[in-house]
Amino acid sequence: MHIHAQTSTWSKSVYDPYVNTLRSTTEAMSASLGGVESLTVDPFNFYEDASLQSERIARNQQIILKEESYFKNIVDPAGGSYYIETLTHKLIKEAWEIFLKLEAEGGFIASYRKGDFQKRLKDTVAKRGIAIALRKEKFLGTNDFPNFDETKENFSAELFEAKDYTADDAETQGLVIYRGPQEFEKMRYRTDVYAKNNKRPTVFMLTYGNLAMRLARSQFSQNFFAIGGFKTIDNHGFETVEEGVKAAMENNADIVVLCSSDDEYPHIAPEAVKQLEGKATVVVAGYPKDNIEQLKEAGVKHFIHIKSNVLETLETFQKQLGLL
Repeated sequence: MHIHAQTSTWSKSVYDPYVNTLRSTTEAMSASLGGVESLTVDPFNFYEDASLQSERIARNQQIILKEESYFKNIVDPAGGSYYIETLTHKLIKEAWEIFLKLEAEGGFIASYRKGDFQKRLKDTVAKRGIAIALRKEKFLGTNDFPNFDETKENFSAELFEAKDYTADDAETQGLVIYRGPQEFEKMRYRTDVYAKNNKRPTVFMLTYGNLAMRLARSQFSQNFFAIGGFKTIDNHGFETVEEGVKAAMENNADIVVLCSSDDEYPHIAPEAVKQLEGKATVVVAGYPKDNIEQLKEAGVKHFIHIKSNVLETLETFQKQLGLL
């Protein structure tokens, strides 16, 4: 049996595309460890015509693995690795259970015609989609640690949609190809397109009080909103809430994020809401569970934290600001 492998489009991103070189290198290494005889590494800029540079990088990724990592000199690089052998055994065991289920359904073709096989794929896609939205599954540069200054223009909307390869005369649903980052990219691209002819949505960090907490939450919040292509403005800290609100208004902020400690929020949030007078949306960085109801009564409706559904939250703000 001859085994050929090709790097996957699932993990590839349009934003911060150079990160794709890291992803495809990892995939190429995994394929080599798995014992492939031949391998294709796609250029990092998969979404456009490959350039001489991207093709050269793709070739060099394979050469480095072969010549400098010495993969060509070892028959089974992963042999004897308890870690990899355990994962391999788990993969084989679960794959075999799927094959048995398919056989019980009358075989692959029968399962496919009934739509059972496609349903399994859709369920997996939905499950992973939630993990990506919650950032349990990360795509650096897309749903975490984005390039704040990067913008994209003139892309086809099809780039951010799943590709359905079902033939017009097919008797059942055909193959649908997804990319993990595509929903986040679609959301961020919506902001970029809007900003061509409008002011880019601006998020102001109103940092106050406890130094460690305000710094940590300001950094978290900037990363959070930059994922959606929003402009973020950081600050070293304000002596009073009034001073912070004044600075936010001077910067024409659409969203003001309160960055402080849980203990201080009950004191500063009502004051910030009152002084902003509805001119900007107030967001609390964190989830002070002991004071949530008190903050909601004061007019705070939005909280961002590590358990937030980032995609859903950012789309909510886009809708409020007229982008969606």
